Amino acid sequence: QVQLVESGGGLVQAGDSLRLSCTASGTTLRIDHWMWYRQAPGREREFVAALVAGGTRRYSDAVKGRFTISRNNANTVWLQMNSLTPEDTAIYYCKGQIGSGLPYWGQGTQVTVSS
Repeated sequence: QVQLVESGGGLVQAGDSLRLSCTASGTTLRIDHWMWYRQAPGREREFVAALVAGGTRRYSDAVKGRFTISRNNANTVWLQMNSLTPEDTAIYYCKGQIGSGLPYWGQGTQVTVSS
């Protein structure tokens, strides 16, 4: 059974940086597509960033230029978050997908940015 585990969240001040990581276990296959989502209190989960097979990256307008998604050749993905603002406060979730199979979700990691 594939499991994704996020880490790296925490409480920071506006302008600080955080690096989230997400590691997949329970499979010998390579995760092809990685995505990060976030959900703020009282809001729907929203897309943040994607890194798909072939290396194409995509970002939401809210984080473009501040966040960077990257991965290694194994099954770990990172989200480097710079110039954080209170509006970035949310639970951050990673999502991984092998080919066109069902996606897997992590349990989420809390990011809180104080002003």
